[in-house]
Amino acid sequence: MKIEKLPLGPLQTNGYLLVQGKEAVMIDPGGGAGELIQYTKDYDVTAILLTHAHFDHIGALEEVRKEWNCPVYMHAEEASWLEDPQKNGSGVFPGIEAVRCSPPEHVIVEEGPLHVGSFRFDVMYTPGHSPGSISFYLEEENIVFSGDVLFRGGVGRTDLYGGSEEVLLESIHSRLLPLPEDTIVANGHGPETTVGSEKETNPFINGFGW
Repeated sequence: MKIEKLPLGPLQTNGYLLVQGKEAVMIDPGGGAGELIQYTKDYDVTAILLTHAHFDHIGALEEVRKEWNCPVYMHAEEASWLEDPQKNGSGVFPGIEAVRCSPPEHVIVEEGPLHVGSFRFDVMYTPGHSPGSISFYLEEENIVFSGDVLFRGGVGRTDLYGGSEEVLLESIHSRLLPLPEDTIVANGHGPETTVGSEKETNPFINGFGW
């Protein structure tokens, strides 16, 4: 499998394109719809997965889903956020154009396996940064796509609509840190890290019983 990190949109949010043969899945199309469409012209993008519904992760969603003619998967807790700039944050920050998208084709309500074409993910419910944050784990590739839950040396902010620091830390410790220590954490902003590195060095979580 080929995994490409693509910094997208005004906040350079990390989107990820996963490719097997000619089939591809997009995680978090945060912006740059024209560039994404051009970049994927030789692939059949069969699905869009959203770690959560903040504007910087969905900025190109409406344009690319129409071009690719593929379904969107996200957690049920934030399904309404796609249409609501106040909840997705685009109506809160000055200078950001309001983002409004059509509802998702598929809402995720439970953790567990998710099959999308030839791809198989394990969905982990990791709220706290937002109430519907989910992480997508590819065990065979030894990588988890954590959205804005866990960063290198940091954790997601919790001062936005529906955020909770207590819930976020519980998500990290109950869902992400039990993964193998060499698991790559492919997050929404900045460089990737590993579970083991964050256990040892992350000041936000290092003293939380580990």
